[in-house]
Amino acid sequence: MTAPTPAVRERALDLAPEELPAYLYDLSTLGAHAAAVRAALPRQVELYYAAKANPEPEILTALGPHVDGYEVSSGGELAHVAKAVAGRPLAFGGPGKTPDEITAALELGVERFHVESAYELRMLAAIAARVVPHARVGVLLRFNLALNDAALAGSSLTMGGRPTPFGIDPAEADSVVHGFTGGDFPRLHLLGTHAHLASGLDAPRQLAVAESIVTWSQELARRHGIRLTEVNVGGGMSVDYADPGARFDWARYGDGLARLCAPHPDLTLRIEPGRALTAYCGWYASEVLDVKQSHGEEFAVVRGGTHHLRTPAAKGHDQPCTVLPAREPWPHPWPRSEALQDRVTFAGQLCTPKDVLSRRVPVAGLRAGDRVVFSMAGAYAWNISHHDFLMHPRPGFHFLP
Repeated sequence: MTAPTPAVRERALDLAPEELPAYLYDLSTLGAHAAAVRAALPRQVELYYAAKANPEPEILTALGPHVDGYEVSSGGELAHVAKAVAGRPLAFGGPGKTPDEITAALELGVERFHVESAYELRMLAAIAARVVPHARVGVLLRFNLALNDAALAGSSLTMGGRPTPFGIDPAEADSVVHGFTGGDFPRLHLLGTHAHLASGLDAPRQLAVAESIVTWSQELARRHGIRLTEVNVGGGMSVDYADPGARFDWARYGDGLARLCAPHPDLTLRIEPGRALTAYCGWYASEVLDVKQSHGEEFAVVRGGTHHLRTPAAKGHDQPCTVLPAREPWPHPWPRSEALQDRVTFAGQLCTPKDVLSRRVPVAGLRAGDRVVFSMAGAYAWNISHHDFLMHPRPGFHFLP
C-alpha cells in the first residue's frame, strides 16, 4: 500500500499548517507486514532488523514481536537500540569499529560480532580478554565473496563481489580461520559467516546469492574440519519506489530458503532486512505553499523538502505521493495559487535545484493549502537527511496505533 491508510489520511488533514511537515507512521501496518514476513520464513531462518533503516524507538518496539534480534552498526546505534528494546539479542556489524565501541558492546552483552577484517579480529580478541575474561564471544566472519555480474544485475548498492571496504577478502579466509583452529583466540567462538553483498535484489537473485554464500561457507568449514552453525546472508531485499506495487516476494524467498536449509538441518540461517520491513509504514505529510509556472512547467513548493526526506535525492527517484485537497476554506486575503496544468513537480524550500521530491505528478487542480503525503518514507528517510541545512523547523513525528 502506498496511498495513505485511513489513520494517516485523517492525521494529515487534521494537523494545523504549523504542525507540518510531519512523519506519520502507521504501526498496525508495520506490524501486519512484519508478521507476514515472519510467517513466510522457515523455522531455521532467524529474522534480524537492520536498525540503520529506521531506528525510531517506536518502530523498534513495534517490530519486537516479529523479529529475533536487531543488527546495529555503530556505538551510537548500539546504545540507542539496547535502551529502546532492552534485553533483545543484538548483532554488531559494520566496518571501522573502534576499541571504545567494541568495549561498550562487550559490556552490554552483545551476542554476535560481524568481524570485518583480520585486524578487527585481533582487536576484538584482545579487548574481550580484558573486558569479559570468563566469556566466549560469538563471532561471524564477514567475507566479501565474489559474485558474477548476473547475480548483481539490478542491484541498487553493491557491498561485495568487487573491491569494497566491506568484509574480509576470501583469499584471507584460510589464514583467518586457522587463527581459531590454532588456538589464537581462546575467548572468541567462531559461529559462522556473514556476507551482505548487495541491496535491491528481487527474490530469485537473493536466493541465488544466499545459496552461493551457504555453499562457500560449508566448503570453508569442510576444508578446516570445523562446524559452522550460523550463516548470515544479509538483507537488501528490493523496494521499488518507481513501482510501489512490485513488492519483494517473501513467499517465494521463504520457500527457497527452506529448500536451501533442508540439506543442513543443524544450520541457522539469518537475514537482516531493514528497508524492506519498514519503508511501507511511513508517510511524510506536508502542505503546498505555492504553485508556480516556470518555462512551461509547473512547480509546487511544499513545506519541508529533501533536508527532511533525502531518499529521492539519494536514490535518484520520484517519491510516490498522494494529494489530499484541503478541507478548510482558504484563510488568507490574497489569491490562492493553483495549477493550470495537469502535471506538477513537487519541490521543497531549500535554495538548491536538487530539492525535488517528485517530478511531473498528475495532480490536476492542485492548489496552495492542499496537503501532499509522500509514501514509502518509513526507511532511510529522516535519519539519513541533512536536517540543519538552512535551519528550517524539524518535522513532527506521529506514531499511529
